[in-house]
This record gives sequence, C-alpha cells and structure tokens, in this order.
Amino acid sequence: MPSGEPRSGWYVVDGVADLPSPAILVYPDRVERNIRRLVDIVGDVRRLRPHIKTTKMPDVVRMHLDQGITRFKCATIAEAEMAAAAGVTDMLLAYQPVGPNVARFVRLGQAFPATRFSAVVDDAATLDALSAAAVTAGVTLSLYLDLDGGMHRTGIAPGPAALALYRQLSRQPGVHAAGLHMYDGHVRASDPEERRRTSDAAFAHVQALADAIAAERLTVPAIVAGGSPTFPIHAARPGVECSPGTTAFWDVSYATSLPDLPFEPALVLLTRVVSRPAPNRLCLDLGHKAVAAENPHPRVTLFGLEDATAVGHSEEHLVLESERAGNFPVGSVLYGLPWHVCPTVALHDEAVVIRDGRASGHWPVTARKRSLSI
Repeated sequence: MPSGEPRSGWYVVDGVADLPSPAILVYPDRVERNIRRLVDIVGDVRRLRPHIKTTKMPDVVRMHLDQGITRFKCATIAEAEMAAAAGVTDMLLAYQPVGPNVARFVRLGQAFPATRFSAVVDDAATLDALSAAAVTAGVTLSLYLDLDGGMHRTGIAPGPAALALYRQLSRQPGVHAAGLHMYDGHVRASDPEERRRTSDAAFAHVQALADAIAAERLTVPAIVAGGSPTFPIHAARPGVECSPGTTAFWDVSYATSLPDLPFEPALVLLTRVVSRPAPNRLCLDLGHKAVAAENPHPRVTLFGLEDATAVGHSEEHLVLESERAGNFPVGSVLYGLPWHVCPTVALHDEAVVIRDGRASGHWPVTARKRSLSI
C-alpha cells in the first residue's frame, strides 16, 4: 500500500485495489440512520415528502419505503418513473411541465396507474395546456400551485394573482387542485434562529394565501414546503408536508453551513493520484465528469489532505498543491466528500455499495438519465 493511503476511518474500503476510480461509494448503514433521523425530526411519515433528486437510485427509494415513507418529490419525469417502478404510490413532480413534457406527464400516469402523480404550475397558459391534454386523454391531473417564497427562481408570488390562478386551477376541466407548493432554497443561514425568522416571514405569505383560498370556499388539500435547511422549521407547522432531499447522503456544503442538523455523510468519492507533475503537486482522476464543478473550490474535501489547494480542474483531472504531496505516490487511493452531492451523483452510472468495510455490489443511478421509457 502506498504510504499516503489511509489505513483507518469509517470510509476506508478493504480490497479497494480492485475498485476502479473515480467512483462514488454509498454506505447503506449511514443512509438508514439519516432516514431514521429524518423521521424522528418530522415525527410523522405522512408529513414527509423527500426529494429524490439527490440519490436518483431505486435502492435508496426502497430504503425510504422500508421506513414507512410513501410520498416523494422529484425534478424530472425520469425520476418519477424510476420511483414508481420502485413502488412509490405518491409522487410530486416539482417542475412545471412544458412543451413535450406535458404529454409525457400524461403518459406517466397512464403507464403507472397505481401511482398518484402530481405536478406544479405557476402559469395560466401552461395550466390551459395541461387541462387540454388531460381532457383529450380522458384523465384528471393533480396540480399544485407553485409559489415563489423569495428565491425568485420559479413560482408565482403569493397575492391576488396567485389567488386568481388557484381559482382557475380549481375550476379548470381535467385538472384537480392538489394544494400549494413552495421551495425556500434561499433560506439557509447557519444560525438556526435567523433561518427560522426568514422561513417564518416567507411562509406567512403562503399561509395568508391559503386563508384567502379557504375564504372563497375552495380547498387546499396539502401544502408542501421547504428543503433540507428548513424542513425542521416546517415540521412545526401543522399539516405541512416537508420535502428535504440532501439528507439521505449529506455533503460538505450542508455540513458546513447547517451544523445544527444531525445528519452524517453517507456517500464518498473514491479517487487516485494519476500523476505528480511537481514535488508539491498531485493530479487526481477527479475531473468535472466525476465531481460537481458548479461551485468554487474546494469542490471536494479529501480525508487526510484537507489542507490541499486546488490549482486546476478540467474534464478528467483535478490538480492539487500540498506540502504533503510527497506522501502520496502515483497510484495512491484517496477518499473525499463532495461539496455538493446532488449533481455529483448525477455524473455516475452506478454507486459501489460498502457494507462492513467491503464492497458488496453496485446500485444503479437509474434516474441520472433524462428519460427512461417515457
């Protein structure tokens, strides 16, 4: 074993010499503990709607099902199809279907009649298109009104226009008003009290809209709100469904910014030194195609090389500088945690499953594809 390779630590794999790199390693015992913590925080599995954009794996979906969680959220039709095939009976596509995705969304429900599919809408013309497609197909589509909670990415601002659109949704043929959806991804302050105050301020507008809808004798069957940073806050609101995503695997970003949340890393990057172009430089096989590269460095935190500085990153290579580079000859194995786990997972076709310190098989990252059969 080269001198730089770690010999201990929860992440170390016995027989790692047989595993190609780069790769993602998943530790199911840690995933299961994270899911249990999720259930403990919310207290009622019926109020959980985890987002599967992070894992994209049917095996991880089934781990949630094993804990009694039946409602899920996703970002693509491929993710929805993957989950339905894995046994999910209630799936929210938190993405407004437009263009060909309108017809694909209709076909999704026809292909998996045992699953209740829903989607979000924030635009009157899109609502018309979904209504027309549903009427033509002879089906009823469940749609949530997507609200802008302050992130200004998608959704309609709570207020008179949102009330008018919900009124239209409640009366349009071929569609069913499933409730309200709001993602507050901008609320991620490290201080829990500041995070709570910001979340409360955003949700107050959602609640005001729900009250205005009720005043018109229209129903709001459900409110789905939040992500990983805010789901414990929404868990304190009676009846609100919570939709965290990153909690299953966790990552350096949230571990750094949300130290109050009790989740542990459950996915590790496996990489090797492929060159030492200078005494203080290491080149790893961890390029843009293996670890998410949309954020500034450090994009990965390497166990035992936490002080390394990234000086170059390209499609297949990550170049680091460290005074300890001499301890890692070419071929050395390194393990690391991604800064952003969700898009990192999407770069890999499969994950190596690690149980009791050894590789015990592979889990396909089925929903990294844009389409499966639909």
